[in-house]
Amino acid sequence: MKLKLSWIRLAPPQILVLGFASIIMLGALLLTLPISNATGKSLAFIDALFTATSATCVTGLVVKDTGIFFSTFGQIVIIVLIQVGGIGFMTMATMFSFALKRKISLRDRLLLQEAMNQNTMEGIVRLIRKVLLFSFVIEGTAAIMLTSRWAFDMPFGKALYFGIFHAISMFNNAGFDLFGNFHSLTGSVYDPIVNFVVMFLIVSGGIGFIVLSDIVDFRRTRRLSLHSKVVLSMTTFLILFGAIIIYVFEFSNSKTLGPLHGGGKILSSFFQSVSTRTAGANTIAIGDMRQASQFFMVILMFIGASPGSTGGGIKTTTFTIIIGAVIAMLRGRDDIVMFRYRLAQERIFKALTITLLSLLLIIGVVMVLSTTEDSSFLMILFETTSAFGTVGLSMGLTTQLTFTGKILIIFTMFAGRLGLITLAYALGPKKGKELYRHPEGKVIIG
Repeated sequence: MKLKLSWIRLAPPQILVLGFASIIMLGALLLTLPISNATGKSLAFIDALFTATSATCVTGLVVKDTGIFFSTFGQIVIIVLIQVGGIGFMTMATMFSFALKRKISLRDRLLLQEAMNQNTMEGIVRLIRKVLLFSFVIEGTAAIMLTSRWAFDMPFGKALYFGIFHAISMFNNAGFDLFGNFHSLTGSVYDPIVNFVVMFLIVSGGIGFIVLSDIVDFRRTRRLSLHSKVVLSMTTFLILFGAIIIYVFEFSNSKTLGPLHGGGKILSSFFQSVSTRTAGANTIAIGDMRQASQFFMVILMFIGASPGSTGGGIKTTTFTIIIGAVIAMLRGRDDIVMFRYRLAQERIFKALTITLLSLLLIIGVVMVLSTTEDSSFLMILFETTSAFGTVGLSMGLTTQLTFTGKILIIFTMFAGRLGLITLAYALGPKKGKELYRHPEGKVIIG
């Protein structure tokens, strides 16, 4: 009797979900091993699962201090999970296919299209080659610069290890660090080399590989795609606006920017504005910031990075389309026009769907955490949005989470990295186009 293999024929979103889940489970099992712990003891599975999810989903929220608790083996497991999760396991699999000179099948191309959030398979293999090239070149260059800087403060071998680890972590917008005591980069608040290199890594990883490709090709083509124009303009606006707001709100705060001199205030404001987008590193204490600043950072974390990048959130393009829809409605126009291009109605519906689903997820998780965790509402909202946006910034709640709280944050990180629409399609693949349309009805709004 012939076996039925129809269960193997999964849709691309389902394969992506299962692939990420498998990598997380493998990482969690490795982190539970005594060899992964600096003390030689086994880590509780829930904490290992939390750490593996945070690393694979390039978030950066931690229940155990990476630089102190984990051994070198455990830290290597974490950084491998970050690299695979950041550029995608399908991209890594394709890299091995290139090395083995194996042909990329149609099904592989469909998976890559879904993983890279592309509308078409055209040029997808060429894009993957660029993703690998950009990732290794940018990470390698940054690792050399960070190593050169930290070699003045620590032995060269340790500086090299730190340089490689943090270059990979920051480019993939993960936010994991090895400095210990949950201090992140607070010791480098005045260091221009560390600040500028890390900010460059965060931005280059957060704008997306399509935009990076456009920028590299600009000298030859002398043009940018509409997508790149929207991403670059909104990213620049959010970084500048965010830095100004943080500078104004924290200028006189004696626990954050207050003690810093003028240059330090400006540098820290820009660093935190950049990092809030999805990176999770910080040079000032997040828990000591004013509530107005913390709530503003929640908004930035919710927006997140850009499509096809290593970051999370609803994405800059989604936010831009929502703003464009509001402006078009206020002006009485039917179309959203950006850089002399009209956006398709399908793009608008998708942006609204992503935004609403994301809000509903955050609201639901915050409501449950408010009953399971003994913390303030703002702290819970901050932590939940940080998990959804795969940011990794924390006001201190992560290490105090209950078992239920850890499970909820794990799910939120997973949903934030894969995208809610991908998860929805994985649970129930989308149907074909409707064969008929219902008569139009009218509902009073406003």
